[in-house]
Amino acid sequence: MTPATPLPTKAFVAPGHIVRYIWSQPEHIFFLFAASAAEFAYHPSVDWLYFTGKLPADPIGRMFSTLSYARGIVFANEEKATQTISHIRQIHQNVETKRGDLIPDWAYRDVLFMLIDYSIRSYESLRHPLSHLDKQEVYDVFFRIGKSMQISNLPIDYTAFVYERACSLQKHLEPSAYTTDLFRQYRKHLGWFRYFCMLNVQQLVCHPILRQKFHQHPIIVPHLSFMIYKFSRLLGLKNFLLQWLIPKANRSLFHQIKTS
Repeated sequence: MTPATPLPTKAFVAPGHIVRYIWSQPEHIFFLFAASAAEFAYHPSVDWLYFTGKLPADPIGRMFSTLSYARGIVFANEEKATQTISHIRQIHQNVETKRGDLIPDWAYRDVLFMLIDYSIRSYESLRHPLSHLDKQEVYDVFFRIGKSMQISNLPIDYTAFVYERACSLQKHLEPSAYTTDLFRQYRKHLGWFRYFCMLNVQQLVCHPILRQKFHQHPIIVPHLSFMIYKFSRLLGLKNFLLQWLIPKANRSLFHQIKTS
């Protein structure tokens, strides 16, 4: 008897979905990285990332590692995505055990909100505005991830998310000693020009409420990084530029993200 052919496993995010496109483009990943780096620095739960010592020691690698986990879920089948989500929860539970405290549920929710928001903002900054339906589809994917991570009190739809996202940013984001130190580490690990480009991207992509809280020096040439990116696309140098913008120590991880 011929053994039965196993049924194909359903993808966690369907092929052709807008989220798959956003997370398949290296320039979107770079913009996501820059915006997320700013928000992590201003978030009150950043002390949890300092607790392990990994963030200040390698802030660029730590940020790409976070994005790599999210991307691994987006492009996995449902079984693998569930395993990855369980692994993420286990990593956080191990940190909680070592510290003897619990990461607040709102901190998990804020990080999920950040990935939703900057997925949309990175696309719209580089391409064109998304329809409300497209934004709802982005939200639906991350809503499923949030539910799988057992995050409570998630907004019911994208419209509710926009309101709760703004409320969360107003309530939670404030500069601290960690903010100052983390931006200092970004500057140290990136070098002055890459750091300058990152600040430009942050001014372009970050949520307006977060931009209002910035204490960095104002950008002299608005949207300079975006202008450089557009010019590199015209010359066919986009991939070279993106690779150069990542420090050598972190290029292998960035390459894994954009090619996996």
